[in-house]
Amino acid sequence: MVAKRFKDSNNGRLSYRPPAHLSPIASACWRKTVPFLEEQKPVEKIDSFLVEMYCTQYEIYRNSYEHLKEHGEVQEIWKPVQDSMGEIIDKSFQGFKRNPMTQIYSDAIKNLTKIGSELGLSPKSRSELLELNMQDDGQSAKDKMKSFFDREDDDDYWVSTKKNNE
Repeated sequence: MVAKRFKDSNNGRLSYRPPAHLSPIASACWRKTVPFLEEQKPVEKIDSFLVEMYCTQYEIYRNSYEHLKEHGEVQEIWKPVQDSMGEIIDKSFQGFKRNPMTQIYSDAIKNLTKIGSELGLSPKSRSELLELNMQDDGQSAKDKMKSFFDREDDDDYWVSTKKNNE
């Protein structure tokens, strides 16, 4: 049996199961992100690399944030004081320096924002994608909203939801 090409595996859709090499944090991000993306507008199998980058950047963001919570945004600088024999006898406070993890944290946020907007994960990018989708089928926004709110199956949904919540 011949193996399917990469783009054709899983019918060309992303798997809800994260790649095995992702860490637990990145895997959890994958499991939350892929269903959302599929619900908004199905993504292609080739987008898996972009989703993987998003999830790994999320992990870097989380890890750097935990480090900053533990060690702070700044670090103390101490200079050793030596005697004539070269033995350290004291240390002298020199001031503070920025924790290098703040740059990693900042870069991860920038990358998350950029990749997220490419995937349609920000409100602005979702609205832009929605505008593109509305332009594609020739139906006006007013007609789309009318057909959305006139669906009969919604009435059944809201009635059953109300009964279940009572």
